[in-house]
Amino acid sequence: MPRTADAQFYQLYFQEPGVAEAELERDPRATVRNMLYGGSGDARHGGGASAIAGVGMVPRQGGFLRGISAPATLPGWLSERDVDFYATEFRRTGFRGALNWYRNIDRNWELLAAFAGAPVTVPALYIAGDRDLVVAFPGMEQLLANLKHFVPALRNTLMLAGCGHWTEQERPNEVNAAMIDFLRSLPS
Repeated sequence: MPRTADAQFYQLYFQEPGVAEAELERDPRATVRNMLYGGSGDARHGGGASAIAGVGMVPRQGGFLRGISAPATLPGWLSERDVDFYATEFRRTGFRGALNWYRNIDRNWELLAAFAGAPVTVPALYIAGDRDLVVAFPGMEQLLANLKHFVPALRNTLMLAGCGHWTEQERPNEVNAAMIDFLRSLPS
């Protein structure tokens, strides 16, 4: 995972227990609101090579949430009621459970080592938003271009225009239609 003197990949930032929790739990409602908006296709993400090189990087002096700010009026796919629900749950439980998934990455690799290089052989559908920051990670362009090599039964790739990371929430009708078409394409 990339790291420099000034920044580190977000998954590295999440590793030390207590650090990310302190930042995210300071104001769970603002965290949820800003993260959902910030990862969406409605957020404006800077372009250019330097921006792409910095995708997923957390400044060592800035924290994960730096620069993420949702507007006063949320996009139509995200309601204040949704934000309130998630914020209430994170206030109750904290963010540790969610962060622990990232803290278990090495163990997951060890447990799944027997499957390294194994292709996904079941029929599959790939859906992503063209504004998803994950799609902008270095190397993703080559990975997506070669996805059929790793997933030989890939039936379709759908890149949702103007959509970010939250595909099902941001574009439910397009995702549902694609899923229905995919399911109909499978043998009975």
